Amino acid sequence: MMDMKVNRVGQTDVSVTSLSLGGASLGNLGQVVSDADANAVLHHAWSAGIRYFDTAPHYGRGLSEQRMGAFLKARPREDFVLSTKVGRVLSPGPQLKEADGFIEPLPNAVRYDYSADGILESFEASCARLGTSKIDIVFVHDIGDYTHGTTEGARHLEALLGSGMAALQRLKQAGRIGAIGLGVNECQICIEVMKHTPLDVILLAGRLTLLDRTAEAALLDLCAAQGTSLVLGGIFNSGILATGPSPDAWFDYAPAETEILEKVTALQDQAKEVGLTLAEAALQFALRHPAACSVLLGTGKIRSLQRNLDAAALQISGQALEFVTT
Repeated sequence: MMDMKVNRVGQTDVSVTSLSLGGASLGNLGQVVSDADANAVLHHAWSAGIRYFDTAPHYGRGLSEQRMGAFLKARPREDFVLSTKVGRVLSPGPQLKEADGFIEPLPNAVRYDYSADGILESFEASCARLGTSKIDIVFVHDIGDYTHGTTEGARHLEALLGSGMAALQRLKQAGRIGAIGLGVNECQICIEVMKHTPLDVILLAGRLTLLDRTAEAALLDLCAAQGTSLVLGGIFNSGILATGPSPDAWFDYAPAETEILEKVTALQDQAKEVGLTLAEAALQFALRHPAACSVLLGTGKIRSLQRNLDAAALQISGQALEFVTT
């Protein structure tokens, strides 16, 4: 078991381990993960000292939540922190071979709903799949233009600010939620929401990494001013910071363009000069960032999880430390 640092989430009573397990792969993202392999990954994370687990209805249309719930039901509820997401509402639907990149998802249909009614329906269904009456952190999932486009994005934001956030606040006041945040791939929607309502935490995917520093422009200062923590996801930017600048590398959910490949080549050379692999440097950058309360490790394979655990445990100093903290 690693000596895992624990960090407070915003100004709440929730504290999370500095490393956390993301549940997208456990929902069969891109490939099928058996129940046995999913359970083995969860066991490995627990044995390593990870006590913060993140999932969402989106991941396999409930499959990831179902698997996490089955694993965590044997553990005392006070021994772990659990987050899931609202914004997508599941209902019984046809069995599909693939949906939104998830292979063999559960037979559920999905609709977006960021209103109070939709959020409450999503929350209660997640609690049922997870086998709990309380969710430590609830993220509003994929709100914003990045996912929905300008017109639909504006409509969903209106629903969230009109009634959805108030519903989340009522759940928090009732003790059923410990912290409220956004789970998104863009910074601008965070800034927009924070103009209207405070956030305890943001799960920010791919916008504060060794390669992509978009969050540094405005979001980090706003988070510091409002006391909002960051959970960092997508720290390898869809894989390119793990695989390196290969011709088939992906960045931001698409094949990497030449400009990105050139930037990653330079980063890889810099990392090598200070004795790190590119993936080690990417993980150390996220883990040591002062704005981050936790770094999500998303995988359905034990060897990948262990490789990341080993990278996180590296003791670095001198030039390597300077490289990953500037």
